[in-house]
Amino acid sequence: MSDPVTNFSRCPGPAAVIRWVALGLWLAVLNIQAGEVFIRASQAGYRPQDAKIALAFSKSALPDSFKVVVADSDAVVFTGKTRPIIGVRWGGFENHADLDFSPLKAPGRYLVQAGDSRSLPFTVGAGVYGELPDQLLEFMREQRCGYNPWLDAVCHPFDGRTAFGPLTNGTYLDARGGWHDAADLLKYLLTSANATAQMLLAYEVWSPRSTVRSPQSAVHGPQMADTVNALGQPYPNGIPDLLDEARWGLEWMLKLHPAPDQLYHQVADDRDHISRRLPQNEIVDYGWGKGGARVVYFADGQPQGLRNYKSQSTGVANLAGRYAAAMALAYQVWKDDPRQRPFAERCLQAGREVYGLGRAREGVQQGNSYGAPYRYEETTWADDMEWGAAELFRATGNRQYIEDAKRYAGLAGAESWMGREQAGHYQYYPFMNAGHFRLYDLADRKLKKTLAGYYREGIERCVTAGSQNPYRIGVPFIWCSNNLTAALATQCLLYELMTGDTRYHEFAAKQRDWLLGRNPWGYSMFSGIGSVFPRDPHLMTMQLTGRPVRGGLVDGPVYERIFKSLKGVAITEPDPLAEFQGQAVYHDDSQDYSSNEPTMDGTASAILLWALCNAAP
Repeated sequence: MSDPVTNFSRCPGPAAVIRWVALGLWLAVLNIQAGEVFIRASQAGYRPQDAKIALAFSKSALPDSFKVVVADSDAVVFTGKTRPIIGVRWGGFENHADLDFSPLKAPGRYLVQAGDSRSLPFTVGAGVYGELPDQLLEFMREQRCGYNPWLDAVCHPFDGRTAFGPLTNGTYLDARGGWHDAADLLKYLLTSANATAQMLLAYEVWSPRSTVRSPQSAVHGPQMADTVNALGQPYPNGIPDLLDEARWGLEWMLKLHPAPDQLYHQVADDRDHISRRLPQNEIVDYGWGKGGARVVYFADGQPQGLRNYKSQSTGVANLAGRYAAAMALAYQVWKDDPRQRPFAERCLQAGREVYGLGRAREGVQQGNSYGAPYRYEETTWADDMEWGAAELFRATGNRQYIEDAKRYAGLAGAESWMGREQAGHYQYYPFMNAGHFRLYDLADRKLKKTLAGYYREGIERCVTAGSQNPYRIGVPFIWCSNNLTAALATQCLLYELMTGDTRYHEFAAKQRDWLLGRNPWGYSMFSGIGSVFPRDPHLMTMQLTGRPVRGGLVDGPVYERIFKSLKGVAITEPDPLAEFQGQAVYHDDSQDYSSNEPTMDGTASAILLWALCNAAP
């Protein structure tokens, strides 16, 4: 999460020039003019059994039919009627229509055509999502702290020195490792525990032994890659890369729990946001010299802050529940490997201890700020404790955990951001309650109905919200709206797996495809993925090295009022996407940290989404 001081110079550098040239060529190809028809579809493509719904829009009347053609021969393989979307508009565009070609199941490379306009090319095939999780892992490795394989450098070797804990302030505590949170270099247990747990859950649902994965996808679908070793270097080690990355998070999390009654939750603060630099060239002074140790905050469940701003913390259960979920999942993954059994047992013990801290101090530990008002403002915690309890029951069989999970499930209910137009930054975090899913198959019939009802209530609120825009996107366009979209699509898929109810199948597909280019701007929201994607993200490492980074999910579109209200946010004028701005704005510009900054936890959550897409029947 950035703040305005990280914004880069307004003078366009080489990356910006390249972006302008590429965008200009793209717009020229699309032949923008008054009355032009624009077609948006998933740039990754579709599995044969998927809902396949492109969207056409124009300032004038749309054709009443469309066709799908083979990309390299123009042979027509499908024709259909456009499905007008009535009563909503986006910016200057009044006319929108769905182009539903779901019956097309033959594998191939295609284009959608309406009138003389065509979409970007896409693929229909069983493996269209197969590489996505591993491509997103490339960004996760680029975010590593300690040894960073993308930079082949060691950074922040002095992390860190304590604050607010049982130790004397300034005492050294080994907090090396983990991931940088976003474009900045902070590290949060708040987001990292969720990222780790969601990647482990992705492994659980995608692995061949999964009870979720369909037999057909287990045999014929894409498999997890092994291209790197534990350090992220390009040498296979016999372990899926997904597990290598999750273990990187686990090892850091274990360091933050140095004693049974201790938990630390944040390394560094917004003093980080002073200038651009590569992480190995740290210059910030936290009181122990430039480039020296950084502060490590203890989770005491109390309001914290060392200068201008204080958090509104009330407990530690949000952190403890997610921590326990990750550690109990780790035990489930590694317990049957004799070589890894000690590690699995260590994780389980840590999960039990930290869960106990959350049970004793229910409430939230928020992120800490120093000289800026921006922080993670989480207010929910019962969902996290439910997830932790459910995973601990799966790991141990201890009935106390299942009883706890039931109680916390009732406290969490359907509370979330879903259906709201506004929420605090990360107020309802994580953005999807995995606890309901992990408790579901452990529950009796009555509780199953209740848990499914919680999911359905949230989805229904999003369906209502989505009816207000032609894309049927059911999220509020607040900061990190793409994270919300990934979470909504994930919740729809989990609901379908739990219940067999397919009523939200098409709605889920529209959320999924929004992230891959079915949006007003025609951008995939992942760097380096698709045909048109963010080329100038708000990311220091990319700007300073001139190297592209693949797989990062950018924050995504925000209401224009949010864009205008944030301190220091800016874009290079004139806006090349101005024609497509509407209810929300997006800018492929490194100076817009509100819509174009990739985040570690959002990317990890999207890994779970694509793993579910690979595993689903």
